[in-house]
Amino acid sequence: MSTREQTPLQRRYYEVIFGTETTAGKWFDLVLIAIIITSVMVVLLDSIADYHRDYGALFLRIEWVFTALFTVEYLVRLWCVPNRKGYATSIYGVVDLLALLPTYLSLLLPQTAPLLIIRLLRILRIFRVLRLLALLNEANDLAGALHRSTRKIFVFFSLMIILATIFGCLIYVIEGPEHGFNNIPHSIYWAIVTITTVGYGDVTPQTPLGQILSSVGMLIGYAVIAVPTGIVTAEMTRGQMRERADRLRNLRNCTTCAAAETDPTAHYCRRCGSHLPAPGHAPETQLRSEDEAGE
Repeated sequence: MSTREQTPLQRRYYEVIFGTETTAGKWFDLVLIAIIITSVMVVLLDSIADYHRDYGALFLRIEWVFTALFTVEYLVRLWCVPNRKGYATSIYGVVDLLALLPTYLSLLLPQTAPLLIIRLLRILRIFRVLRLLALLNEANDLAGALHRSTRKIFVFFSLMIILATIFGCLIYVIEGPEHGFNNIPHSIYWAIVTITTVGYGDVTPQTPLGQILSSVGMLIGYAVIAVPTGIVTAEMTRGQMRERADRLRNLRNCTTCAAAETDPTAHYCRRCGSHLPAPGHAPETQLRSEDEAGE
């Protein structure tokens, strides 16, 4: 994406608002996080009936002050960022915009006001402030595993929906409306609650055959409940194995001091300064030593 030329003033604001290298930038993020937490606390307190009755008007005024601050902040971000479209469509940009909308929507739909809790997502900026980007990398690994598991999980849930539909139809035939199973959709709802072992108990089978069917559904639920977790775990394991294989392929030993080097762009040993061999597949002895170290 193309970027535009910044004025000195825009560059200064950009360093403070988007950067954490300077003292001003770090304090800006910390103050912003404190304001976000305070605004979320106002939303939580306003949801309590007694507080809403006594302080509802005050909470509303405070909320509009926060919304005005966040609106100005969002507009300033758009003004000073070199790539406006890139920021507006990024995760941070979308969350910043969504944090504003509920207050304005509440003018038309008052019931949307509690959606302001989405502002809590802006706390993710603390990862930048505290240099915890490694945690974001871990989150990216998890998101990648979920993405790679999408088709398998889709097939699994499709089979579960079919199974729940069959159980719902069977329990409807066995129990019928006289025992609370008024229709097939309601019976499918019961089947889903049973198979997932949630067990609300709002509708229960009364006949021995219906209870047997319920027992079978519960056992099936226990048997399949770990399947999605197993699928995602397997993908995460494969990802870790691929990372380890890449690391081993890039592993080189200095021919002078035997120091290990995993950076594929390095040309000289960081310990003794000797020239390193070209990157390639690690020797068998080297792979074996890595395996032993991993164990």
